[in-house]
Amino acid sequence: MILPPKKILIIRFSSIGDIVLTTPIIRCLRKKYPDAKIHFLVKAKFKNIISTNPYINKFHFLKNDFKKITDELKEEKFDCVVDLHHNLRSWLIKRSLSVESFSFRKLNFEKWLLVNFKKDHLPRLHIVDRYFETITPLEVKNDNEGLDFFINVVDEVPLTNLPSAFSNGYIAIVLGGTFFTKRLTNEKVISIGAKINQPIVLLGGHAELENGIIITKALGNAKVYNAVNKYGIAQSASLINQAAVVITNDTGMMHIAAAFKKRIISVWGNTIPEFGMTPYYGSKELERKNSTIVQVKNLSCRPCSKLGYSSCPKKHFKCMNDIDEEQIIAAI
Repeated sequence: MILPPKKILIIRFSSIGDIVLTTPIIRCLRKKYPDAKIHFLVKAKFKNIISTNPYINKFHFLKNDFKKITDELKEEKFDCVVDLHHNLRSWLIKRSLSVESFSFRKLNFEKWLLVNFKKDHLPRLHIVDRYFETITPLEVKNDNEGLDFFINVVDEVPLTNLPSAFSNGYIAIVLGGTFFTKRLTNEKVISIGAKINQPIVLLGGHAELENGIIITKALGNAKVYNAVNKYGIAQSASLINQAAVVITNDTGMMHIAAAFKKRIISVWGNTIPEFGMTPYYGSKELERKNSTIVQVKNLSCRPCSKLGYSSCPKKHFKCMNDIDEEQIIAAI
């Protein structure tokens, strides 16, 4: 073990889900070293994901000027760096700071083998647990309390903003996903929505704006509240926190839902749970109780990518088109 650090820099540039998945590390570092100054480096566009975290003393935001942020970090005189991103830019920052560092191993080669040759050498270990392996020399233990997401009071969305029928509970459906091949099709969402008796709140960003309109028109305003692109991430998180159940693709909002210990039905297309990014509750008991994973198993082309594509490479999109809707309905 190194000497107890007085000032720690954590690096995770992006994206929504990946940043939320670092929160147990932040919290447990704070518990282990209550007097340490903990700093966090993130891309400026993701500042709202982490800036309300009370365990962090100071934030640094990466914009376009890499030299400027590097000079800013040098002035802080950190004792160590916890690099949970581990790419070229984080390596350059570590080199410039010249202090002890602990770097997350991303398993890119193992994922490449699985995607391209279907050779599975991935450990059956969640990414959060692998983050903790990264900081083993700091003797930080996982408290098994799961993920954190802190909502500023001004971002809380009161249920009175929704139609009165939604005050007794609703199902949140997250339409988002960085890539098309990670998202349920509109047709699937409409078909599933028609079988749900509860009111539905649709969530997503600007990229899902048209999807929200199409789905709402098909299911009707009496049943669906289209919140797509109406709220920011924190406000959408508030709606997730108040939902009875969350149906979501493999996307950042899934991890925010897990931070609130919500009942989650996660739908997996071209990506697979074995990548270690399933909803993380900290407790296996909570995971068994709250998490339902829906996927098309034994599909020879899955996974076709560790990230995703703008269209199905095989043109059939069976990983989403063949999703068992009844499994989702039964889970609700």
